[in-house]
Amino acid sequence: MAPGIPAAMERPHFIGIGGAGMSGIAKILTQRGAKVAGSDSKESATAEALRALGATVHIGHAAGHLADDATCVVVSSAIRDDNPELVRAGELSIPVVHRSDALASLMRGLRSIAVAGTHGKTTTTSMLAVALTELGLDPSYAIGGDLAGPGTNATHGEGAIFVAEADESDRSFQKYDPEVAIVLNVELDHHANYASMDEIYDSFETFTGKIVPDGTLVVSADQSGAVELTRRVRDLSALKVVTYGESETADVRVHKITPRGLTSEVTVVLKGKYLTFTVSVPGRHYALNAVAALAAGVALGIPAHNLASALGKYTGVKRRLQLKGEAAGVQVIDSYAHHPTEMTADLEAMRGAATDARILVVFQPHLFSRTQELGTEMGQALALADASVVLDIYPAREDPVPGITSTLIIDAAQAAGAEVTAVHDKATVPEVIAGMAKPGDLVLTMGAGDVTDLGPQILDHLSS
Repeated sequence: MAPGIPAAMERPHFIGIGGAGMSGIAKILTQRGAKVAGSDSKESATAEALRALGATVHIGHAAGHLADDATCVVVSSAIRDDNPELVRAGELSIPVVHRSDALASLMRGLRSIAVAGTHGKTTTTSMLAVALTELGLDPSYAIGGDLAGPGTNATHGEGAIFVAEADESDRSFQKYDPEVAIVLNVELDHHANYASMDEIYDSFETFTGKIVPDGTLVVSADQSGAVELTRRVRDLSALKVVTYGESETADVRVHKITPRGLTSEVTVVLKGKYLTFTVSVPGRHYALNAVAALAAGVALGIPAHNLASALGKYTGVKRRLQLKGEAAGVQVIDSYAHHPTEMTADLEAMRGAATDARILVVFQPHLFSRTQELGTEMGQALALADASVVLDIYPAREDPVPGITSTLIIDAAQAAGAEVTAVHDKATVPEVIAGMAKPGDLVLTMGAGDVTDLGPQILDHLSS
């Protein structure tokens, strides 16, 4: 039932094909029969998975990697103008397509759900993908993280539904025309691209304005930014607005969230009826993500009780409070949290799930611009841990900003009464944590950079 391959996508070349968003699109195109090629900076499990599907993946960036007969070159906002493959594309007059345009072309002709928000996009998109698959609807999906069960971030399904994570960071979510859009929250982030909350609201308003006529906006009734967005878009013609949350005014109202160790039991009131279901990951914010997914599925016409039961099959996404293992009585958990709101939510979830455990955090700040704007709040969030190790800033796509270092976070954390240790050599972290951890402790590796690599190393050190 799914559409075929757009002509421009018959022989695409992806620069940075191993990235979370890029690899998903490449996987779907390969599964649809396109001749996919691309390059990435280093070998990875993602590169191997793409090769197993039939894609050609080069390691390193070089002009010679781009085939003369490529129908387009797909890039993300992270690709710089001097990339040799991008320069070669210009010399060959090969069209350059942004990642968001490529994804939008794959969604056309399908009933699409686009999941947006400053936090929670990956989890909510994943919950929908798992639930719809469980119900036999065989959806296509593109997610910013690998599902714990299938172990992939994207797939081509034969069903009529396409679920996609919609990225606001570079305004690329404005390219989509969803039947249902979810807005989980609206906060100031991505400071290199947005100078103010007004710019953020304008961007989200443009996104909601692209919902198809008679489509539905599912939006939080609790989070202040989402409430303000709702106020701004309520009068859009032919747009149905469905609010969800703990607010008494919510259309899908959360009656109760009951923690059950590493799971939660959620009861909602939907159209005057009570509905209870299980969310198989800990924390109030994940429970609310599941309610957003429920509301979106119902907006597509899926029976609420069927969808609620299927949502219980979701078991998590890699890097979203993912248990990496246990050694010497210490559990090591990986968290992708890199914004203060996310950090607070994950730490509170761990507190609720393991009330007697001591929580140790290895935090790697992500981006100089984010640290400059939110470093104080990051430090305050770390005060929720019993002790923290803070690494140097992971730059990702950014150049250093003079005077902006992890010290900003450490000073704020210590001012809030937190026990914090600065570690500049990442290789020494396993030894440092092994010296701090005791049986019964939880260790969280936290951040959006390569701090995730430390989990197995910490476990090895604890075992030795």
